[in-house]
Amino acid sequence: MQRIPCVLMRGGTSKGPVFHAWDLPSNVVERDEVLLNIMGSGHELEIDGIGGGSPQTSKVAIVSPSLHADADVDYLFVQVMVAQRRVDTAPNCGNMLCAVGPFAIEQGLVKAQDGHTLVRIRNLNTNTFVNSRVETPGGIVRYEGQTAIDGVPGTAAPIHLTFLNAIGSKTGKLFPTGQARDVIDGIPVTCIDMAMPMMIVEASQLGVTGSESPAQLDADVALLEKLEALRLKAGRAMGLGDVSSMVIPKPVLISPPRYDGTLQVRYFMPHNCHRALAITGAVGLATACVSPGTVAMDMLGEAAGELARIRLEHPSGAIDIALSRNGAQGGPLQASVVRTARRLFSGFVYAPRSRRLAG
Repeated sequence: MQRIPCVLMRGGTSKGPVFHAWDLPSNVVERDEVLLNIMGSGHELEIDGIGGGSPQTSKVAIVSPSLHADADVDYLFVQVMVAQRRVDTAPNCGNMLCAVGPFAIEQGLVKAQDGHTLVRIRNLNTNTFVNSRVETPGGIVRYEGQTAIDGVPGTAAPIHLTFLNAIGSKTGKLFPTGQARDVIDGIPVTCIDMAMPMMIVEASQLGVTGSESPAQLDADVALLEKLEALRLKAGRAMGLGDVSSMVIPKPVLISPPRYDGTLQVRYFMPHNCHRALAITGAVGLATACVSPGTVAMDMLGEAAGELARIRLEHPSGAIDIALSRNGAQGGPLQASVVRTARRLFSGFVYAPRSRRLAG
């Protein structure tokens, strides 16, 4: 058995182990096999590992000091599949990103300041930069506080995230197909790449209201098949090639808000509906709301272009995204969000040197 230092953390509405890069094999194939064994991948409950049997709780963050002048630490996100023995490092994860700042401070990678500490993070999956502002009174990370986020019980200290250069995270373009609205199999879609490559489609176009629960949507086999067929074609149109073994682009259903939000959304990961909403997905959706020609702006009307704060309703509540321009008017769009995180345990996780799943 391999004994590996590990900190299990909740980041936003996700959960998973956070590692120092130097505690894992440098060889990518060996590293991925270790992570599969740690998480118990290949079993729907991940019973032989520390994964939680859900895409939201089968995530890994790998952190290391950064050599980039604009970052303090580098962060690699690994999505570990639950039932399949494979990983995907194509996308970023904004929820696990919430855990990176506190981890970096407590592990001595960033020196804590009295009051608040800014941690500059480079995401290696997408080569994008995010500033994380963590509460550190007396130079100690504070986890307890009064900030509530939908999808997580109770309250905690706020963590402020600002995505600085999220446009074209994987494709280099905000609209990888060259336009804000495409038609695939007769259905209007928006293919957008802002923090996360996504395919956005109006729920009614697929015969659902967009108010269904994740369980209802996951049980709708016909919907999932249609959504996947659209996703595969969107992936090729976005220049991503064959995405059948990738978790990007993420398919997203949008519909009019039920309460006081801007839009109601159902975000898929990509084959299961998220119980809340990915932070990177929220950033992309908010951008679509203010971008002329998208299916989101078509739903909202032209007045949406004036919005500075977008409220997205999801199955567990809602999330607010603040949009602004970096620098002078007309500068790059950046997005900010407030999240929370919590350190759950620290110690060692034990990984078998070969796959050992009971039959």
